[in-house]
Amino acid sequence: MQTSVQKIFLGSIFFLLTSFIAVIGYWLAGWELLDAIYMVVITIYGVGYGEVQPVEHPVLKIFTMVVIIAGCSSAIYVIGGFVQMLAEGEINRVLEVRRMTKGIDKLTDHAIICGYGRVGQILARDLKQVNHPFVVIDSNADRLREAESQGFWVILGNASEEEILEAAGIQRARSLATVLPDDAMNVFITLTARDLNESLKIYARGQHPSTEKKLIRSGANHIVLPAAIGASKIASMITCPSAETLLSEDEHKIRLNEELRMIGLKVTEVPITKDSSLIGEQLQEVEVEAKGGFVIIAVVRADQSVLSHPPLDTVLEVEDRIVILGHEEHLPKISQKASRASKRTTWRGATLDTKKKKGLKDL
Repeated sequence: MQTSVQKIFLGSIFFLLTSFIAVIGYWLAGWELLDAIYMVVITIYGVGYGEVQPVEHPVLKIFTMVVIIAGCSSAIYVIGGFVQMLAEGEINRVLEVRRMTKGIDKLTDHAIICGYGRVGQILARDLKQVNHPFVVIDSNADRLREAESQGFWVILGNASEEEILEAAGIQRARSLATVLPDDAMNVFITLTARDLNESLKIYARGQHPSTEKKLIRSGANHIVLPAAIGASKIASMITCPSAETLLSEDEHKIRLNEELRMIGLKVTEVPITKDSSLIGEQLQEVEVEAKGGFVIIAVVRADQSVLSHPPLDTVLEVEDRIVILGHEEHLPKISQKASRASKRTTWRGATLDTKKKKGLKDL
């Protein structure tokens, strides 16, 4: 059976070939080229506006009938290919949506997972292990095919739209987890879900600490901040007796980073060299410049002593190492800044940091 594309291609070739042969035929019969083209157009399209010249010869009459049949047939064949393409696409879309959502209308006390990224995949895996029913909502069809291949109920669409959440059975659901990496979308989803089901337990993910209050005001019951969770975990590991092992052996760092990477985080060490621009800065200054991109969870002094939960007014010194937890895209920035030499100016034979010149001028 030919596909719709094959039909369109073959029909178009046959139509163009018929038109070309027809024009040549009338031209050979003694017609002007423009008259021949005009005759072919009004003949094939069935307009019948009127012949330029009378068609009286039997051969020319038969030729004209063949042109009409061949031209109209090829045009209908091409149109049929387009209709088939539209029909197949629509039917396949309906069948795919129906197949993905089949059985959701029978679920009760289930969970709804909004977003099937790294966090959503881990959450779905864990819920499957405890046999807790759930529905996954995502706007990425490829991700949902992967989820469906594992036997999950899925819905393709934007989770912030009411009809999508209703299709997921939000009125019958017990809980909803919105775990998208976009804080704004998590807020919108929380608002919509809370409006549709007041008794629903909503768990929302927040990338930045400033989003926590917005999610609470939107109706979320529990807020999950991956950065804060990761920081607490690492801090507890640092404060335990094996802290030095964590900070000195690559094997432990690799294992820890593999766990953190699942939620989009990474832990790294940044050395403070003798020419670093971070020398003399307080931790709070460094974190403020990061705008929530990372947090400093420990400082390893030159004598290898570890300051876990370091005070914000801790001043960085030469040969210190700061242990940082943050989003992977923010970590190269602090590494670059730490390795960048501070701007120094020689003043009366002494080397002076430019950031301290203003204070000396005021003396």
